Amino acid sequence: MDFGKVGVLYGGCSSEREISLISGMTIYNALLKAGINAHLFDPGKTKIMYLSELNFDRVFIALHGRFGEDGVIQGFLELLNIPYTGSGHLASSIAMNKVLSKKIWMQECLPTSEFEHLSGVHSLTKAANKLGFPLIIKPVYGGSTVGISKVDVFDNIETAYYNALNYDDEVFAEKFIIGRELTVAILGSGNSMRILPIIEIITPNGNYDYEHKYFSNETKYICPAILSNKLKYLISDISIKAYNSIGCDGWARLDFILDKYDNPWLLEINTSPGMTDHSLIPTAAKAAGISYTDLCLYLLSDASCKIKNRKF
Repeated sequence: MDFGKVGVLYGGCSSEREISLISGMTIYNALLKAGINAHLFDPGKTKIMYLSELNFDRVFIALHGRFGEDGVIQGFLELLNIPYTGSGHLASSIAMNKVLSKKIWMQECLPTSEFEHLSGVHSLTKAANKLGFPLIIKPVYGGSTVGISKVDVFDNIETAYYNALNYDDEVFAEKFIIGRELTVAILGSGNSMRILPIIEIITPNGNYDYEHKYFSNETKYICPAILSNKLKYLISDISIKAYNSIGCDGWARLDFILDKYDNPWLLEINTSPGMTDHSLIPTAAKAAGISYTDLCLYLLSDASCKIKNRKF
């Protein structure tokens, strides 16, 4: 397939810039290795308006977080009529909003943990009474575990709340579920949709924080995860329904907690997942016999504009 001139968008200006730089550079090198006419573009350093002057035939979005994974860049690319990887602007925006995506899943009767959208310090008591301890405080928009705190006692909840506010204007509390951490990668959509092998993540003391997620060699990934066929089917079915309920396209990663009763609980969905050497989708793809380069080429071949450009 002739991809033409390909732009790899990476870096950006979110709290996940560091990881995006690594993801983008790794993708870029893989595309060059495959003979693709690829070029890097960092909207965190170069004004996004210049994107229209570079004549890209398609774009691989390797941006994470705000202004890269939340529908903003997707909408801009739609205006420029440049095909891009991943979900469209609406699905990206919904998936980035953890509260909104959880509300949709609850409406669809999909299992996700209880939560409370926080509206100030005065709302912390209500959240604690509703959810109990331990609980998790998270930014509503964001990823890579940035700004997330586990709270075991009420005395620490205000500190966790303000820590999350450092990364986002909106914060929520979520019931903490003890269990196994699992992640599911989905490629494609419709009849071409494919579920990659489920991964179990095992970290020292169960602490899957920013360091353990991207840089630590102590984190273990069991792929495929050791699960019964019944559980594999259940988790895959929930993943597909959660993915489709938000309108995702191209690819995504869904994170789960499997509790002691073998009940899977949806945590969140990522529409522009990490693509570093430690990232989960390349790990799942490898277990399915898909090389990193072939994964990149597949995602690039699936790039499209989600809004048909009509002349009025």
